[in-house]
Amino acid sequence: MNIGRTTQRGRLGLAIPPFVMAIAALIIPVSQTASAHTTTRAAASDGSKPTIVLEHGAWADTSSWNGVIRRLQANGYAVYAPPNPLQGLSYDSGFLADFLHSISGPIVLVGHSYGGAVITNAATGDPQVKALVYVDAFAPVQGQTLAQLLASVPGSCAVPANLKVVPFPGAPSGVGDAYITQSAFPSCMANGLPASEAHVLAVTQLPIAISALTDPSGVPAWQKIPSWAVVGTADHAIPPALQLAMAENAHAHITEVDAPHLSMISDPGVVTSVILQAVHATT
Repeated sequence: MNIGRTTQRGRLGLAIPPFVMAIAALIIPVSQTASAHTTTRAAASDGSKPTIVLEHGAWADTSSWNGVIRRLQANGYAVYAPPNPLQGLSYDSGFLADFLHSISGPIVLVGHSYGGAVITNAATGDPQVKALVYVDAFAPVQGQTLAQLLASVPGSCAVPANLKVVPFPGAPSGVGDAYITQSAFPSCMANGLPASEAHVLAVTQLPIAISALTDPSGVPAWQKIPSWAVVGTADHAIPPALQLAMAENAHAHITEVDAPHLSMISDPGVVTSVILQAVHATT
């Protein structure tokens, strides 16, 4: 795969369950401009330390890792935060897996939110990935979907009333790009952050194709790779009880922090510390 190319939406043809159909009913007209994300090929690690790869989740972008990146770089680590295409679990995992294959040497792979589901699939069978770190993240078992996980524990703010779904060119029937509404974003995703910062994050969020909710997860990488988890106890997007259940099922080393869904923004020092724990324990 040429990682320097531009990826295009419009290749998600999945059966849509009632939960997602309710979201699809929100679709409104927009201009016919295709969503696209690009990334550049990663340089090889010098081998003295593992390369750390950060995968962002839905309704965020790579800049959500800025505070963590600065701390890791200050500690001498090579860090990459490739954009997540947010097109669906199978596609996004393949995209990340190809990116990982461009790196030589050991890797510590970190995923936030939906990015946790992506790293769960992208790292399967990759001997270079020595540790997985889940940050307010999904860690599904084989065959699970995000819709099933969110329905299993009440309390998520990612419900149809808080979503704005818009079509994108070439999308299958009933599939669109979902955003958290700007009015709901501060309390849903960024509670505890300064209001001015939360409103900026609401504007700059990247959408996720709603069919990502129905894409079943594959064989989880955490079955073979040691895992760590940061659980924000004030998370309104993925209920903390659900995060803890998934982390315990993955036999992860768990750190709880009084933080919202975006704990890598609110508490980058804690998240960085957990990443370094994974580094020191596995490399």
